[in-house]
Amino acid sequence: MVDAEPVNMTSSDDVSLTGLYYAGVTGVSSGVAYLVGHRFTGSAHRPTVRAMSTGLAKSGAGVLALDFRGHGGSGGYSTVGDAETADVAAGVRWLRHRTPGVAVVTVGFSMGASVVIRQAGLHGGPDETIEMGPLDQPDAVVAVSGPGRWYERGTRPMRRVHRGLETRLGRLGLRLIFRTRVGGRWERLPLSPIELAPRLRVPLLVVHGDSDPYFGVEHARMLAASAPEADLWLEPGMGHAENATSPELLARIDRWARAAVSGSANIGR
Repeated sequence: MVDAEPVNMTSSDDVSLTGLYYAGVTGVSSGVAYLVGHRFTGSAHRPTVRAMSTGLAKSGAGVLALDFRGHGGSGGYSTVGDAETADVAAGVRWLRHRTPGVAVVTVGFSMGASVVIRQAGLHGGPDETIEMGPLDQPDAVVAVSGPGRWYERGTRPMRRVHRGLETRLGRLGLRLIFRTRVGGRWERLPLSPIELAPRLRVPLLVVHGDSDPYFGVEHARMLAASAPEADLWLEPGMGHAENATSPELLARIDRWARAAVSGSANIGR
C-alpha cells in the first residue's frame, strides 16, 4: 500500500486546490513524476483515481492526484475544461519543486484529458487568459478517453451530462450527488483540444477504448492526427476513463511515459 499525503496549493487565478501526493515506492526506478487529472465529477479521493495513483507510484514515481476546481476539496467552480488549465499548471509547478530534476508527465482522464492537452498547448500565449511559465509545462502528456471537440451530444451519456450542466436542477444535482460545483464560464467556447494539439511541443499519448460510451474513437483519431508527436492506442473492449483503465494498461502507460521523457530537454527547466 502506498500512503497518500494531503497537499494544498493555489492556482495563478487564486483558486485554492487540494490533492493527494504519493511519494512512490522507494528502491524502485524513478526519473518521472505524474500529475493525475480526473474526469468530470471525480476527485483525488475516488477509489478509481486512487487506484491509478497508487499504480503509478508503485513504479517509484511521485504522483500528485489533483482535485480540479469545483471538485472534492478544491475551491472555486468547475468550468468543465476551460480554466482548469491553471489547476494543472499549479500542479506541475508543485511537482517541479517537490521532485526537482525529474520529468513531469500529466495524465488526464476524460475531462482531465482535455485539460492536460489544452494546458500543454497554450504555452501562456495570446489565447490564454492565465499566465504560465516554463516550470508549469509538462515533459509529456497522456490523454485517456478524452474529447477532441467541445459539446459532444451524439451519445446518451453526454446528453445526460449536458442536461446536468444546462439546467438549474441539473447543477443542483451535480452539487448534492457528486459534490461538483459548476460555474458559468463553461458556457464560453475556449479553444478545443483538437485546436491546441497542433501546438504541443512535447510527446502525446492518446488512449481510447473502442467501447467508450461517452466519446467515439473519432475523437482520439482527430487528436492523434493533429499533434506533431503523438502515439495512438485504441484499446479493444475498453470503456471510459479511470473506471476502464486496467493495471496492465496503466503499466504500459508508465513504460511509454518513461521512454518519452528519456533525455528530455524540458526536465527541471
